[in-house]
Amino acid sequence: MGHNISEKTKGVFIIAATPFQDNGDIDFDSIDRLVEFYIEKGVSGITILGMMGEAQKLNPDESTAVMERVLSRVDSRVPVIVGVSNPGMGNLVTLSHNAMNLGAAGVMVAPFAAQKTETALYNYYESVCLALGPDVPLCYQDFPLATGVNMSVDCFLRMVRDFEQLVMLKHEDWPGLPKLSQIRKKEQDDGSRRVSILCGNGGLYLPQELARGADGAMTGFAYPEMLVQVCSLFHSGDVDAAEDLFDLYLPVVRHEQQPGYGLAVRKEILRRRGAISTALTRAPGPKLSKEDHVDLDRLLARLESRLN
Repeated sequence: MGHNISEKTKGVFIIAATPFQDNGDIDFDSIDRLVEFYIEKGVSGITILGMMGEAQKLNPDESTAVMERVLSRVDSRVPVIVGVSNPGMGNLVTLSHNAMNLGAAGVMVAPFAAQKTETALYNYYESVCLALGPDVPLCYQDFPLATGVNMSVDCFLRMVRDFEQLVMLKHEDWPGLPKLSQIRKKEQDDGSRRVSILCGNGGLYLPQELARGADGAMTGFAYPEMLVQVCSLFHSGDVDAAEDLFDLYLPVVRHEQQPGYGLAVRKEILRRRGAISTALTRAPGPKLSKEDHVDLDRLLARLESRLN
């Protein structure tokens, strides 16, 4: 399954956490364990070096080391997308080509605040595509809350029309359901290429996003099996069962989506599930207090009782 991402990609691409040791060094043994955990839970693919993977806190050598370890461990069992966003085009291209040479399935690029107009945004992605070359499949990360860059439906569809290697949208606008519907409607009305859309935001709106035409999720919720089962049930036509299952997990989904804090919750749940050794986030990063652990104890105990 080492094939590249394409317009037809669907399912759950889990955003991988980056595990650290207590001293802040990368925990490579936990990377191995985490990969096995994700694959065992049935994910369609893995996305590494994303914002929730603390990519901005890794130096270039560390980014390369994490990428090499993940791709080696995955060993083409599922496709891997590598986040390569970087203010320097040379750095972005080097990481992208290294990733593809090691067996990645594509790269994800988010815009920067410097792209203040849609002309600037279009020109930036044109430059990225030219620099990468046509053989590197590209996912656009649309996360205006984090990047400060808003992209219209028309601008995105113009890029899809002009850049053949742009095959996927990571949809993370908020509120974003109207944009999702508009993209799908305009694709049909204009007869334009239908791209894969995978949704982020911790999965908070996944049932509604699937109903609006999303193909799956690209997020890092610490119970990947829920995302996998919800998408599977939805795509098999059992929409009510998909929503019922989602509703069971919703208190934990919501708790994990708190800005500036949720990553610590996510890593602690992954630690409790045996996927990583420590829940450390790199400084400056959130850390759970004694009271936070009590909250989490109760949330997870209630989830367990509902699932049984």
